[in-house]
Amino acid sequence: MKKSFVLGLIILFATGIYAQDCSSYYFMQDKKTIEMTIYNKKGDPNGKQIYNVSGVSNSGGTTTANVNTEMFDKKGKSVTKSTGKYECKGGVVMVNMKMMIPSAQMEQFGKADVKADDVYIEYPSSMKAGDALKDANFNMDVDQGGLKQSLILNITNRKVEGKESVTTTAGTWDCFKISYKAKMTIKTAGIGIPMNIDGTEWYAPDFGVVKTESKQGGTAITSIK
Repeated sequence: MKKSFVLGLIILFATGIYAQDCSSYYFMQDKKTIEMTIYNKKGDPNGKQIYNVSGVSNSGGTTTANVNTEMFDKKGKSVTKSTGKYECKGGVVMVNMKMMIPSAQMEQFGKADVKADDVYIEYPSSMKAGDALKDANFNMDVDQGGLKQSLILNITNRKVEGKESVTTTAGTWDCFKISYKAKMTIKTAGIGIPMNIDGTEWYAPDFGVVKTESKQGGTAITSIK
């Protein structure tokens, strides 16, 4: 009886930790609205990405959230909308790869019909400086009024470089600085030219990515409601 009671406490405690990991992540908070400002390569604001979270649920120890996103250009005009799912299980946050497509390409596709399987990139809560994180590979089919295209995005060499404090208009966070390499190819009629990106992102444990940077530009959280 005593052993069963202790085991029960351990399971309850572990479940509580995982639930807390998930519930504190901003894309796992029902009815949250997150604003990401997009910056060009000169560091000037070039648009915004607005995320609205809905339908957060938990089943079998996995928390799932539906996220609707809308991108606006620097004049405030809506240029594209999309939806995706985020998952969290056992302290690992899984971000839908559709949300990782650079803003310039999302704007290029505009209101095109896109199809893709749900593929996730992982952020473990147990990460530490020096860790190598899992690669992620994503494919998407695009139909722009009969013009067939495909997008292939491979994110590799993800490494936790260390910890840094990041401050934006939305708050201050102690973050892990993660470097990565991305290779993106958009093919039209089977022909495509790859674009290589050396990127950096700042991930706040149990909260989410609050800032990104590359030679092409970057993003930062500027409002959470």
